[in-house]
Amino acid sequence: MGVTMVWIPPPTKGCGPDDVGYAVYDLWDLGEFDQKNTVPTKYGTKAELHDAIKAYAVMNHKLGADETETFKVVEVDRCDTTKDISGEQEITAWTKFLFPGRGDKYSKFKWYYNHFTGVDYDAGNQREGVFRILGHGKYWSNNVSTENGNYDYLMGADIDTAHPDVVADLKLWAVWLVEELGLSGLRLDALKHIDAYFVHDLLQHVRYQTGLGEGLFSVGEYWKADLGDLERYLDVHEWKLSLFDVPLHFNFVEAARKGKDYDIRQIFDGSLVQVHPMQAVTFVVRKSNNHDTQPGESLESFVDHWFQPLAYALILLRRDGYPCLFYVSYRHSDCIGYGLKFGRKGDIYGMGGPNPVAAHSAPAIKNIAKVRKYFAFGDQDDYFDHPTTIAWLRHGTTDDSILKEHPYASTGCIVILCTSDAGSKFIWVGPDRAGEEWVDVAGGRREVCLG
Repeated sequence: MGVTMVWIPPPTKGCGPDDVGYAVYDLWDLGEFDQKNTVPTKYGTKAELHDAIKAYAVMNHKLGADETETFKVVEVDRCDTTKDISGEQEITAWTKFLFPGRGDKYSKFKWYYNHFTGVDYDAGNQREGVFRILGHGKYWSNNVSTENGNYDYLMGADIDTAHPDVVADLKLWAVWLVEELGLSGLRLDALKHIDAYFVHDLLQHVRYQTGLGEGLFSVGEYWKADLGDLERYLDVHEWKLSLFDVPLHFNFVEAARKGKDYDIRQIFDGSLVQVHPMQAVTFVVRKSNNHDTQPGESLESFVDHWFQPLAYALILLRRDGYPCLFYVSYRHSDCIGYGLKFGRKGDIYGMGGPNPVAAHSAPAIKNIAKVRKYFAFGDQDDYFDHPTTIAWLRHGTTDDSILKEHPYASTGCIVILCTSDAGSKFIWVGPDRAGEEWVDVAGGRREVCLG
C-alpha cells in the first residue's frame, strides 16, 4: 500500500465496552484493568494494542465517572457559553474518578469536580444543560474557537487545562503513552475546544522528554474551512504541527455536488496544501479518513461516491501534502464482520449503521494507492487548463535510494481527471518517451501509445 503511518483508534478505557473512545474513563488504562465491566477497550486489550502498534495515538478530552459530587455552578446558554442564564446554584454531577480497578499504578492522580470547567448534566435533578463550574479563577479556556461565544465546552465533563495538577498529570500521561507504545506521532482531536497554548506546551514537553524532538509527527483536527483560521492556529504552534486540510475537504464536497458545473481548476483554491504543503494532511470524506464527516455524524459533510476516486487521486498522486487513506475505502471487503472475526461486537467503524460505506469505489482507490506506491515520484507539471478536465505529469525519479526499493519509480505517471462526459489532454512528456505504451490503471481504455 505504501502507507508509512497508521492512525489507531483512541487507546484509552471508555465508559463501557462498546465506547468508541470519546467518553474517556481512564487515560492510563489501555485495556489492562477490569474497569467499567470490561478489561479490553472496544478495540482490544493492551497486549493486542502493543501487537498492532505501527505509529501513533489519539488523545481525547471528554470523560464519564465513578461517583457524583455536589458543587456550585451557573447555567449558560448552550449557543453562547459566555452568557449566564441562571444565578449561582448547586448541582450534583458525575465528576469523581477514582479508578478502583487500576488503583495507583502508573498514576496516583484522581479527578474531582475542581479539575473540570463544565458539565452537561445535573444528576440530582436529572436535568440536561451546560453548567459552568465556579471556583477561584475558574472559567472557560481563553485560547479556543470563538464559535458559540467560547467553544471550550463541547460535551461531558470538560477538563480544566489551566489547573496545574491536571496539566502535570496530562504531561506525564502523554510521555508515558508515547514511550509505552513506541509511538512516532500523535493525532489531536477537536482542537477548537482545547486551549491552543496548552496543546503547544504539551507537545513541546513530549518532544523534549521522549527525545523525539520534531521527529514526533503531530497532526490536529481544527475543523474550520477558512485558511486564515488554520494559519493563525499554526502560528501558536510555531508551525511545528500539521493540520487536516479541512478547506480542501469542503472543496471536494462542493465539486462532488456540482459535478460538471464545478470548475475543477479551482479544486485547491483556499486549501492548506496549496500554500503550506508541509503542514497539510489531506483526506477524502464520506466516512473516509475522518469518520466525523459521514452522514449522521456531528461534522456531517461528505463526498459523493462518484467523486471519491478523483479526490483520492488528487491527494495520493500529487507531490504535496501528507495524504490520509481510510482503510475501509481501500479494503472494503476485509472490514465486513471484522468484530466477529476477533470475538467482539461490530464491524470496523464506517461499515455499520444506517449509512455504511459503499463498496464500488474500493477497486479504483486500491489501484490509485498502488500507483502512488510504485510510480508517483519526481517533479510535477500541472495542466489545469479546462473547467472539467485537468491533468498532471509526475516525471519519476533517478534517486538510487528510491529506485532500490521501487524499481519503477523512474517511470512516473500521468493523471487525467474528468468531471464531465468526456475530456482529453495534450501533455508534453519529452521526445525520449515517444513510442512508449502506457497502461490505463483505471481500466477505462486500452494501452496508450505516446507519440
